Amino acid sequence: MTPSGGPEAGPRATRAGAGPLPVSRSRVLRVAGPLVEIACPSSVAMHDLVVLGAARLPGEVVAIHGDTATVEAYEYTGGLAPGHPAEPRGHPLTVRLAPDLLGGVYDGLLRPLAGAGDLLTAGGPGAAPQPRRWPFAPRVAEGTRVAAGEVLGDIGASVPLRLLVPADRSGEVTRLAAAGEHSADAVLAAVGGHEVRMAQFWPVRRPRPVARRLPADLPLNTGQRAVDLLFPVARGSTVAVPGGFGTGKTLLLQQIAKWCDADVIVYVGCGERGNEMADVIEELAELTDPRTGGRLADRTVTIANTSNMPMMAREASVHTGATVAEYFRDMGLDVVLIADSTSRWAEALREFASRMGELPAEEGYPAGLASQLAAFYERAAAVRTLGGATGSVTVIGAVSPPGGDRTEPVTAHTERFVRCLWSLDRDLAYARHYPAVSWAESFSRDAAALAAAHTRAGDPEWARRRGRVARLLAEADRLADLVELVGSTALPARERISVLAGRLLREALIQQNALSPADAYSAPEKTAALVEAVLTVIDRCLELVDTGTRADVVEAVDFTPLLRARETAGPAQTAPVAAARDTVLARLKEAA
Repeated sequence: MTPSGGPEAGPRATRAGAGPLPVSRSRVLRVAGPLVEIACPSSVAMHDLVVLGAARLPGEVVAIHGDTATVEAYEYTGGLAPGHPAEPRGHPLTVRLAPDLLGGVYDGLLRPLAGAGDLLTAGGPGAAPQPRRWPFAPRVAEGTRVAAGEVLGDIGASVPLRLLVPADRSGEVTRLAAAGEHSADAVLAAVGGHEVRMAQFWPVRRPRPVARRLPADLPLNTGQRAVDLLFPVARGSTVAVPGGFGTGKTLLLQQIAKWCDADVIVYVGCGERGNEMADVIEELAELTDPRTGGRLADRTVTIANTSNMPMMAREASVHTGATVAEYFRDMGLDVVLIADSTSRWAEALREFASRMGELPAEEGYPAGLASQLAAFYERAAAVRTLGGATGSVTVIGAVSPPGGDRTEPVTAHTERFVRCLWSLDRDLAYARHYPAVSWAESFSRDAAALAAAHTRAGDPEWARRRGRVARLLAEADRLADLVELVGSTALPARERISVLAGRLLREALIQQNALSPADAYSAPEKTAALVEAVLTVIDRCLELVDTGTRADVVEAVDFTPLLRARETAGPAQTAPVAAARDTVLARLKEAA
C-alpha cells in the first residue's frame, strides 16, 4: 500500500519505548486459505502487520508458536506458495485518517474502492483517495504551548473539522501554516518538534484516548417515529436491530443513515450483498442534506466489505469503522456508526476460529464471541475529548439470526451489551408495516434519561405521551387473540374502542412510508403533533361510549383524515395534523 491509502501506510511504530523497529524479512512456510504460516523473526509481535508474496498481500499476526507465526491474510491468497517472501512491518494494522474520508467508499481496510457497480471492487495496492485541498484557518499563534487534543485550527469541510494536537504530543507550537488551502498530507504545524498534518495513522484495534466518559443523556433523533417515541436512543449509546430475512433491517438502517441528526455517519456494510451496498451509495449521492444543503454523502463514510470480498477483511471492517468514528468524535462531533450486519462479522470469527483449530463453543462460534461483541459495542460513548470538547459515537448494529431464532448466540450475547433493542417482527413486515419494530419485544434503557432531557428542552409531556401509547398498544395486543376467537362484536364497548385505538396508533402514528417525501422523515414536532392528535381522538371515542353511544357507531366513523395526516403533512409540519384531528373530532360529534 502507498502511504496515502492502505494498511501498510504510516510511520514506523515503536514498542515499549524502543526506537523504530527495522523491517525484517521472512518467508512463507505454509498456506491454508487465508491462514498463512511464516518463519517468525524475533521482532514479530501479536497483531503485527505482515505483507505476503510479490503481490504484497496484507495480513495480521494472530498466533506465535516458537519460531513460527500464523498470519491471517486479508486478501485472496491464490498464487501464494511456500518459499515466497513475507515482510513483517513492525506495527499493527493501521489506517490513514483524514478529512478526505468524507464522501468516500472504502473496503474493510479503508482502501478506496474503484467503483460502485453491482460488484464493488477494491482499487488495488496503490489505491488512494482523490487528491484534494482543504481550507485551513489557524486558531493559535506560534509560541503557544498546547496539550494533547487541543485545537490548532479549523478545516473547512461539509461538517466543522479541526486540526488537533496528536494524542501523544504536547509542547510549544514552533511552526504554523498560514491560512489557505492545503492538502491532507501537508505539514500544517510543529508541536514540540513533531510535525502535525491533517492526515494521521491509528491502529484499528486500539480505542482512541479521551479525557473521560460522559452520561449518555441527549436524544439522537432518527426521524423514525416508532424509534423516537417508543424506543429512543441517546447519543453515545448502543442499539441492536435483530430481525429475520425480509423484515426490513437494511431499509431501517439506511433511513437512519439518511435522516438522523448526527454530524457524521459511518456506514459499515459487513458481508452484505454488493447490489444492496451499491444502492445505498447511489441513494446517498442523490440525497440533499437538510442540514447543510449539500450532498448527504459528503458527511458519510461508507465501508463496503461485501459478501464477495475476502472473508477475513470482514473481521477487521467493524474495528476500522469504529476507528473512523472515533477520529471524527475527537473533533467534537456526534457520529453514528452503523454495522450491517454483526452476524456476518461473527460468521467470519467462526470461520477463522475453525481454521485455527480452536475448540468450538455454542453453534460453532468461538468461545470468545461474547468478549469480542462487548469490545466492539464498548467503543460507543459520549465523551469529553482530550481537548475539552464533547463528542459521541452511537453504535447501531444489525443482527441476522438464522430463521429469526433470537436464542442463537450472536443475538443472545448482543442483547446483553446494548442499551436499546429494536426487534423486527416478521408478521408486521409481511403485513407491509414499516418500520416493523415490535413494540412487545423491543426495549430502550435510555428512555428515563431521555425523558429528563426532553423536560429540560421544554417538553415535559414526552414521557406521558410515550407511556400512554405503549399502554394502549399493549392493551390492543392483549385483545387481539380474543378478537380472533369471538370477534370484536362480543367485546364490551370500552374494549372495542381499545382495539380501535390500537389500529389508529399503528396506522396513523407508528407506520411510516419510507418512499414518501412527506413521511420518510418525521421531525420531533410532527411526531408530537401526531401523538397528541391520535390520543385526543381516542379519548373522545372513549368519552362517547362512556356516555351511552354505541361502540359500532363510533367504529363506523370515517377516520381517514387522521390516518392520512402523516402523508398530507410535510416532514416538519403540524398544522395539517391539527386540521385532520379537528375534522375527525367534528365527525365524532355528529355521530354522537
